Amino acid sequence: MKTKERAIEEKICPLESAVNAISGKWKVPIVWRINAGEKRPSEMLRGIAKVDRRVLNQQLKELEKDGILRKKSFNELPPRVEYSLTALGEELVKVLWKLNTWGERLLETSIEKNK
Repeated sequence: MKTKERAIEEKICPLESAVNAISGKWKVPIVWRINAGEKRPSEMLRGIAKVDRRVLNQQLKELEKDGILRKKSFNELPPRVEYSLTALGEELVKVLWKLNTWGERLLETSIEKNK
């Protein structure tokens, strides 16, 4: 059965599915870092304040499972892994930029209300 048909049959909300895919404290910062060129988990650990290695790895696995990231393992010592955005991940970045713009307007509105 096709995914769209299954979603209709099971009454899965596309918006809820999208929000679930990026929910998690570190998923959006991870996508931003990879979009900016950081590919290895060690780079992300240095760039994302206070994230635990175990939590980072879990979030990376979830993003990979959801088709947002692609993982590439290199057969070398020490082992090396790099992540990149899939086409779906690149679409997500475009949506996040729009959300950022909306967030700016939200902040401006909040500041004006508090004057």
